[in-house]
Amino acid sequence: MSRSPMSLALAATACGAFLLAGCTGGVTPSGQPDASAAAPASTATATTATATTATRVSANDADVMFTQMMIPHHEQAVEMSDILLAKPGLSTEMTDLATAIRDAQQPEIDQMRGWLQAWGEPEGGQHGGHAGMQGMLTEAELGQLRSADTLAASGLFLDQMIAHHEGAVAMAEQVLADGADPAVRQLAQDVVSSQREEIELMRELRVGF
Repeated sequence: MSRSPMSLALAATACGAFLLAGCTGGVTPSGQPDASAAAPASTATATTATATTATRVSANDADVMFTQMMIPHHEQAVEMSDILLAKPGLSTEMTDLATAIRDAQQPEIDQMRGWLQAWGEPEGGQHGGHAGMQGMLTEAELGQLRSADTLAASGLFLDQMIAHHEGAVAMAEQVLADGADPAVRQLAQDVVSSQREEIELMRELRVGF
């Protein structure tokens, strides 16, 4: 059966639309091309790699070193707080202090781990040990905190955490001088301001022990 020129034209138009949709990966409900479906796997991988590289470009070696060192530094502060909070009959002031330190530093740990992952840097790295991290307690000092009774542990915690905070402030000030990443610099500034305030509070509380 012969087909009219109009039928052939409609068929060609429909075929072309079908082929176009196949090449572009479809359209969104608004009629716009679906970019997510259009990107081949290799393109998506390349885009992810580019984004990661771009993120790492914004962070220099000082940012990476600060992050790798501050994670275990913060982790020890959380550990010290948990040790004190487990003591029976702990005062309200000490409970509030240890809880505030723990609750502030754990989210920062999670944030810094996310940065290292985005940068393609290991969490430990060459800076993951305790060397160079000011204010870190030894295992023996942590043991003293664990074994002390509640009253003695409260005074010991204040002494240890003041030194620990002073170390964190020094590390933060260093990255503020040498770092480049805006997010890292903001965290460092937060560490400086918040931990200086806590140092003053702990010095006031120390008078009572």
